[in-house]
Amino acid sequence: MSTAASDPRESSPVGPIEQSIRAKLTELLRPSQLEITNDSWQHRHHAPMRAAGGGNGETHFSVHVVSGQFQGKNTMQRHRMIYAALSDEFAAGLHALSLKTKAPTEVQPAAQT
Repeated sequence: MSTAASDPRESSPVGPIEQSIRAKLTELLRPSQLEITNDSWQHRHHAPMRAAGGGNGETHFSVHVVSGQFQGKNTMQRHRMIYAALSDEFAAGLHALSLKTKAPTEVQPAAQT
């Protein structure tokens, strides 16, 4: 089965916004797992993204992160940590993040006694 257009993610290099997100979250959270996916290609046709320079390909990301820094924090507190750390990226054109944040105890099975 073929598609009419190829998936732009396959050939896109990692851009400066994605690099910055990775560096800042790594420093802040010291994650055991960090996955960043650039989803901007799915939104490139939206008029607001084109008007705001969304053609740079770094406006929408999905982030899945597992970090001990999240232990004892609720989802809202976790997301606020990330949004605060990335305030410069939002000012530079980052438009949206889809976040999945977990503490290590939420992804590892409980120890058997």
